[in-house]
Amino acid sequence: MKSSFLDKLIDRLDRIDPQSLQTHFLQLARQKGLLETIFQWIEEGVIMLDGEGQITYANRAAESMMGFALESARGRSISRYLREIDWDRILNMEPGEWSRLISREIEVTYPEHRFLNFYVVPLATDPDVERGAVIILRDVTPDREHEATLLESERLNALKLLAAGVAHEIGNPLNALNIHLQLLDRELRELPPANGEELREILGIARSEVSRLDLIITQFLKAIRPSLPDLKLSDISTLLKETLALLKQEIGNRDIHVEANIATSLPRIHIDKDQVKQAFFNVIKNAIQAMPDGGTLTISISSSDQAVIVAFRDTGVGIAQEELGRIFEPYQTTKSEGSGLGLMIVQRIVQEHGGQIEILSEPGTGTTFSISLPLAERQRRMLKPHRGSKGSITKEA
Repeated sequence: MKSSFLDKLIDRLDRIDPQSLQTHFLQLARQKGLLETIFQWIEEGVIMLDGEGQITYANRAAESMMGFALESARGRSISRYLREIDWDRILNMEPGEWSRLISREIEVTYPEHRFLNFYVVPLATDPDVERGAVIILRDVTPDREHEATLLESERLNALKLLAAGVAHEIGNPLNALNIHLQLLDRELRELPPANGEELREILGIARSEVSRLDLIITQFLKAIRPSLPDLKLSDISTLLKETLALLKQEIGNRDIHVEANIATSLPRIHIDKDQVKQAFFNVIKNAIQAMPDGGTLTISISSSDQAVIVAFRDTGVGIAQEELGRIFEPYQTTKSEGSGLGLMIVQRIVQEHGGQIEILSEPGTGTTFSISLPLAERQRRMLKPHRGSKGSITKEA
């Protein structure tokens, strides 16, 4: 039978003179100190396990990633922190099996939400040495976020290509249809009123549907190929009044009561009047459609030392929690009417102005949609907004 590792070590130590032994121990101490320093400052987490799967060492990075302190975790089973792993099988693998490197990616929520990649390597493969393992952890959360940004960029590029195709393949035939419908309308005017009434009604429906398709294409192209805002010092309350005037007829037809609470002495801000009016129009239109049986739309304008805030609160059907994170996605709509592009356009306009969007909603009660636009002094200091951010409950440029 082979002698144990300890017997071999004692046998070798017996053959070393005291002076050499002291030198060897000093070298080991220095090497241990060097390794300890390296382990503590590397970004990767390092956890050492004994043969029973109990933690014997962890560096600072591992403590931060896993949310424990070595003092309290030492001697505890690794399965307490990394579950759903068959540690008994791993720690009892034969030396040849370790060539199949054990690697896995996991998601942790404590102490922070992270994605971690970890792999396990044997601490010793010599039969005479006590078994154990080392776990190497790497935080791959930035990689995941980068992948999400790339996917978003690819999605937008695909939409841009689709927009070009839509404009060419559908836009031109629609223009031709509209021209021919106008010609047909002229011909119908020559008919007696009684004979042409039904035909004129059918023609009106056809022209209305062509106009609706043309509007959808126009909205799509605006959302995909936005123009930079032409910033001019403007009064936001005046802009809101002009927008409400455009929707006055529809608001009245829907039996909706509008309440406006506008603070006095609001600061003027640099905005693109046409774009912000379009954003207000889309938000109000969305609120109107959320109240099919009528209701109240309360619009308030206030200001802080950083921004002017315009809040639209309706008493409509509300938005389900699972839908909130997707409302800025193209064609995402819960209504039977609408193109699903309105809020995507709003998001793009607000981002281009360096602003912020916040949505609070409760199904059956209503939704509050707040737009914050930075003051002129703050706006000049802000960076260009990042286009790759996903829609969510709170959107920041």
